[in-house]
Amino acid sequence: MNQGELVGLLRDGVGAKGGRWADLGAGEGAFTLALAELLGPGADITAVDRDAGPLRELAEAMRKRFPATRLDVVKADFSRPLALANLDGIVMANSLHFVRDKGPVLAHVKSMLRPGGRLIVVEYGSDRGNPWVPHPFSFDRWEQVAAEAGFENTRLIGTVPSRYLGSMYSAVTFAPLPKTAD
Repeated sequence: MNQGELVGLLRDGVGAKGGRWADLGAGEGAFTLALAELLGPGADITAVDRDAGPLRELAEAMRKRFPATRLDVVKADFSRPLALANLDGIVMANSLHFVRDKGPVLAHVKSMLRPGGRLIVVEYGSDRGNPWVPHPFSFDRWEQVAAEAGFENTRLIGTVPSRYLGSMYSAVTFAPLPKTAD
């Protein structure tokens, strides 16, 4: 995908400029850079991946392309608890399909978000995997999984064709706001 397609998959889920975000399973950082473009100067992004090599390359690319955006890189497994809290949003692009049991991971993800915080997923539009994409989930399935994990107001952002598994989609869902007394 080109930069315009990456930005397009995130745009309607991001909301406001700036803020504190994380990219879980950042890899080489294509979606981290798209997020930086959307959030603009002054944003604070934490990129998390198990492989330190691509994170170093991402840090260099961020310094060159978006010097006014703060980037922290964290070598860690996003499927385990992370020391992140009160985030405005989290992107999980092509990462959650590596997790079979998504419930515990999504509980950790939700705990990292502020009330009303956003989780954007980018995923293949299939419920059948292969050796490279073992546990994908269609948007219909994502709506169910997100609701079971306690997220609210899940909606489709966009779709693009893909050579692998037919298509990809992006969706946003929200951490619940505190309930108010009537």
